Amino acid sequence: MAVGSEDIQISPPEPEKDTCIQCHVDGSYSNIWIPLVRWIVFGGAGVALLFGIARSASVWKTRSEWTPIPKRITAWLDNRYQISDFLKPILSKPVPDWQRRWWYCLGGLTFFLFLVQGITGIMLAFYYKPTPAEAYASIQFIESEVLLGSAVRMIHHWSANGMIVMACAHMLRVFIMGAYKPPRELNWVSGVALLILTLGFGFTGYLLPWDQRAYWASTVGTEIGGSIPIIGNLALVFLRGGWNISSLTLSRFFAAHILILPLITVTSMGLHFIMIRKQGLMKPL
Repeated sequence: MAVGSEDIQISPPEPEKDTCIQCHVDGSYSNIWIPLVRWIVFGGAGVALLFGIARSASVWKTRSEWTPIPKRITAWLDNRYQISDFLKPILSKPVPDWQRRWWYCLGGLTFFLFLVQGITGIMLAFYYKPTPAEAYASIQFIESEVLLGSAVRMIHHWSANGMIVMACAHMLRVFIMGAYKPPRELNWVSGVALLILTLGFGFTGYLLPWDQRAYWASTVGTEIGGSIPIIGNLALVFLRGGWNISSLTLSRFFAAHILILPLITVTSMGLHFIMIRKQGLMKPL
């Protein structure tokens, strides 16, 4: 709505509406303390601001280079606990040129995908409900209602497949180059154990959506465990929590997927890395 010329006030307010008429016009000292206090407060604040700006400008010219906050925190911790003495031998070890080829990165890529699995798995666990009545519904809720839930689940899914592929490729590279030979036998044994744990992650996670494909795939998988000679029935009951796939099976697979397997895997990876660090990588043939 346009404003007409009659709506624009071009003259001062009427005397009875001017709240400052007493001090501005007739010189009366009634209520003069309020504007006086305002002048003192705001004037003093302005003078302090100008002084601070001038002081900061003079200091800025002579100050040393600004140190980022993370670096300050690191220096503060290192001054008290000497963290650099522990990390320096690990981080400052030289890397030969032959170790910078892409096929020497397969183990590192496997570890990176494991970290991705851990982060996305924690995010999914906030919404997943490990019960037969709510498991599939919680997956649908993650896919359709949670912000970026579908993307997080797909990242978790494809990084799981990628982790298995990278682990197999890493072991193939180790086998071709003969890095399993003495004195690296335990490296190979721990690597095989890590591959089995990786496959265990895939097997236990496959049941968690609790759909038809997951149900029957887990049925077949546990039947394979039940076909082991002598201990087959014991293995079948242990995996399923009974003779049939049930809520106990889902609970056991969920506990193994988010707690038991991660703890064993992190421990095994730590030992694997320590042995590699101690013995070094196998030189190319």
